[in-house]
Amino acid sequence: MTDHALDSLPGLDLGRLQSHLDAAAPGLVDGPLTGSLVPGGRSNLTYLLADGARDLVLRRPPLGHVLATAHDMAREYRVMTALAGTPVPVPHTYLLCEDPDVIGAPFYVMERVQGTVYRDPARTATLGADRAHALSLALADTLADLHEVDPAAVGLADFGRPDGYLERQVRRWTKQLASSRSRDVAGIDDLAARLAARVPQSRGAAVVHGDYRLDNVLVGEDDRIAAVLDWEMATLGDPLADVGLLAVYWEGVPEMPDNVITKGVRPEFGFPPVATVLDAYAARRGADLSDLDWYVALASFKLAVILEGIHYRYTQGQTVGEGFDEVGAMVQPLVAKGLATLTGP
Repeated sequence: MTDHALDSLPGLDLGRLQSHLDAAAPGLVDGPLTGSLVPGGRSNLTYLLADGARDLVLRRPPLGHVLATAHDMAREYRVMTALAGTPVPVPHTYLLCEDPDVIGAPFYVMERVQGTVYRDPARTATLGADRAHALSLALADTLADLHEVDPAAVGLADFGRPDGYLERQVRRWTKQLASSRSRDVAGIDDLAARLAARVPQSRGAAVVHGDYRLDNVLVGEDDRIAAVLDWEMATLGDPLADVGLLAVYWEGVPEMPDNVITKGVRPEFGFPPVATVLDAYAARRGADLSDLDWYVALASFKLAVILEGIHYRYTQGQTVGEGFDEVGAMVQPLVAKGLATLTGP
């Protein structure tokens, strides 16, 4: 990563940011800012900021075409602020700016938590079987911690509408698909219709992360989960939506073992089968996962729509960073996975 001192990064004018922070949060920054874009993200943009004495992290929406209701900085900021002090590890939040005139989009600033993001094979291969297995169980345990938070007790009683959550999820991602449709994807409309026709009865409500996976957590030097990141899709809803999504991230699609969503979560690196992770979650919460196939199909559809939106931005030259050329190829296999899951063997 290349540092920039009081200069412009893609999507971030450091000079304007410095002026805003000096006025809105005196003392937060002490000295000229430098910044770098954190690689690896496919949605919101994440920047590492430094003033010579401390490091901070800034998050803002992506450039260009942005799906309606997505990339809500205030939502992400609110849920992390609310979860401070619960068993769910989150970074400390410092400032939210909803004025797009400052850097061109709303943003927030939070602490930099030290840790490793296990995103790719180069890193996960270093864990070894014992550490990979323990980290997998920790991931299940932290998700259970999140789903056991009482929303009202942390000021999130109005953070979402649990009633009708699953139906709205199907409608939301169907609508988002229409906003990003730039090519024919075989079966994707059929998958949406089948999901809508088979919505199960929701089994309770919880704070739902919306994008929970291994590379959305920071792992400390002690191999404990130091922070859960990327809360942009958090809401109140059916906790099994998170479980189904984690299962899709874990397994990926058979025909593309090395892909942009699973990457380093591989058996040869010591990661257990997804059933081990799901069983750990179910045992911790006493959860019934007998209807999980529908949630896996929903997750496949949701990821297909998200990746199609990212692919659309890539074709328009509106992505920042590397690896976006791989994203479009994942859409069709995810649709096929969702259809196969609903159809059964």
